[in-house]
Amino acid sequence: MSSKPELVAAMDWGGTWIRVATVDAGGQIRWQDRTPNPKDASRSQLIEAARTMLDRAIAKCGGETAGVGIAVAGPVDTETGTLHEPPNLMALDGVSLSSLWQDGLSCPVFVGNDATLAALGEFYYGAGREASDRGAATKTLVYVTVSTGIGGGVVDGGRMFLGAGGLAGEVGHMTIDYTAPAQPCLCGSQGCLEALASGTAIARIARERAAATGGADSALAAIDPSSITSEAVFQAAGEGDALAQEIIEGAVNALGVGLTNILHLFNPGLIVLGGGVTVGLEKFGLIEKIRAIIDARAMSQRHKDFVLTTSRLGDSVGIIGAAAMVRHNSG
Repeated sequence: MSSKPELVAAMDWGGTWIRVATVDAGGQIRWQDRTPNPKDASRSQLIEAARTMLDRAIAKCGGETAGVGIAVAGPVDTETGTLHEPPNLMALDGVSLSSLWQDGLSCPVFVGNDATLAALGEFYYGAGREASDRGAATKTLVYVTVSTGIGGGVVDGGRMFLGAGGLAGEVGHMTIDYTAPAQPCLCGSQGCLEALASGTAIARIARERAAATGGADSALAAIDPSSITSEAVFQAAGEGDALAQEIIEGAVNALGVGLTNILHLFNPGLIVLGGGVTVGLEKFGLIEKIRAIIDARAMSQRHKDFVLTTSRLGDSVGIIGAAAMVRHNSG
């Protein structure tokens, strides 16, 4: 009897990068590579670039591949692998990657939302496994990525919570600010968590505030507006810049409210934060402040019985989650 193929060909396709890897049954990356999305690319150009990278990963598996797992930034119907208006990959709206690539491959193809798959990866191979190893296994884990955008995923009892159409977990688009002047969001709404606390939002708000105030007493005024990033705002805040601190405080408060909503909705035992903005939050000791906001807003003492932590898988969380999806679906 032949053994199951050991390696999965995994892809993490975001708004900026296409990343591929081979991942073994223990969740370890054996090989990986990445390439930027072609600039101003058409649908066909994006698909061609991604398929070229995927073929490289499949070849690196050598021999048989256990399957292909694809994590994509945006809403995905996991039953059909179809993308639905992905904000950062709009050219792929309506594309079913499963249908597009399955016939040309001898292994199964699975497609899912990157943040949902990140939750699965953290549950089986990251913070969830770490908790289990120390005797504190959790039934419900929520992963929230705070990066270019904000997304989320829920795993309950080892299974992804997907919703009726496979589109659950879009936590970045819960409304935090419902006032008339609320910040616009790429989803078409206003006042979303993503529009207030993502890396893109932090940078945009900083540009707007620096321009509106003339940059008085702020180091942000000395920076070319096109060079103001969330990292630059965190750096300025860490150096005592009042405007930057105010902007970061606004993002922290929005995250505290958003995570409290998640706490009340899903009653998780473990909330895991990932993404580039989380790196800044952790560096400047702001995770504890977010936890304090949640504790102050939680509706009962029992709700506070959870752990707030950061990703153990870092930039690899989407890749490992995509591989976990293959293992989960192929038994």
